[in-house]
Amino acid sequence: MPFFAYRGRNARGDLMQGVLEGADSGAIADQLFGTGVTPLEITPTTRTVSSGNGADGDTLWQRLTTKKVTSLDVQLFSRQLYTLLKSGVPIMRGLAGLQESATSKSLARVIQDLRESLDAGRELSSAMRRHPECFTTFYLAMVRVGEMTGRLEEVFLRLFDHMEFDRDMRDRVKTALRYPMFVVTAMVIAMFIVNMFVIPQFEKVFNSFHAELPLMTRLLIAASRFTVQWWPAFVLGAFGLVLGFRAWARSPSGRLAWDRVKLRIPIAGKIIHKGTMARFARSFALSIRSGVPIVQALTVVAQTSDNAWLAARIEGMRDGVERGESILRTATNTGVFTPMVLQMIAVGEESGSIDDLMDEIAMMYEREVDYELKTLSSQIEPILITFLGVMVLILALGIFLPIWDLGKAALHH
Repeated sequence: MPFFAYRGRNARGDLMQGVLEGADSGAIADQLFGTGVTPLEITPTTRTVSSGNGADGDTLWQRLTTKKVTSLDVQLFSRQLYTLLKSGVPIMRGLAGLQESATSKSLARVIQDLRESLDAGRELSSAMRRHPECFTTFYLAMVRVGEMTGRLEEVFLRLFDHMEFDRDMRDRVKTALRYPMFVVTAMVIAMFIVNMFVIPQFEKVFNSFHAELPLMTRLLIAASRFTVQWWPAFVLGAFGLVLGFRAWARSPSGRLAWDRVKLRIPIAGKIIHKGTMARFARSFALSIRSGVPIVQALTVVAQTSDNAWLAARIEGMRDGVERGESILRTATNTGVFTPMVLQMIAVGEESGSIDDLMDEIAMMYEREVDYELKTLSSQIEPILITFLGVMVLILALGIFLPIWDLGKAALHH
């Protein structure tokens, strides 16, 4: 169908403009009246992308500095849409109201595109699929299920709860790791300063005595000379190493290998594993409760996992279920569930309440993650203190021991 550019005013008198797809100008006018916009001008156009709310007048700098749609924006959008749909507000009118009240320009443009796609006869899930930077595969699958079952408002509420849990989990991990990362960064900067400026000054003092230096002192001086002479190459090499590692980690095989290694990292590996499994259990329960078939639910949930290795194990569960195996057997074969969790899965499968048991499993993992996060600092502090102690010992042996020896020699003379 052809596209038409329109200009009109909403109920508050604000100027609205954009591009809609329709059979003719009369159909476009009907669409606009249906959304509460009085058309002023409708003209044929070849443009297929609109940027309503005056976005066409934005400068390049404004477009570059405009904030992208965040996961929090999508979360609040889900909650607002649930409230509107539950109250009986038609979805087109609800989207129009959300577009007008949106504080984010990027989100307002996304909502306008959703409205225009719905006006053109597309389903909501198809319209959202045009914005993969905003809506995840799991989000789209759940919206599709809501359309098929007629429980769209319930799905939006569950998506809001799911995103709230996911965001809370990530925030707590970041908060727990903030102090250790700060200490490690400060230690790296201190080591660089000592090698670049402190040890060279001591080297001048030691050379003036023309005495044989201890092994530890010679090692420190050699490391300092290397840092002073080659620090540009060292920085470039580190930068290149980081870029190379990121490129490798983004490749399918590299991500699979790195995600498996992450699960074996002391202390952090347990948190990553339990947090991912909690997200899996919560998503799986949400999918089953919404009426998604188990095979399709496992496929969708595997795509929501942040860990490629665990996602592969979940896909293995899906393949086993497709072959007719029980959920318990496939879960056992993955090797990622504890015996207690497997017992709960067995009970849920036998009783037909797998969704309720998955919720219980999610809560259990969440409690374990919460405990691990609360004790994370106490687990990391001994490691940091030991590392700091080793650094101080090396500096003391390498710098102050020769000064002490030279001082004793001078006293004897």
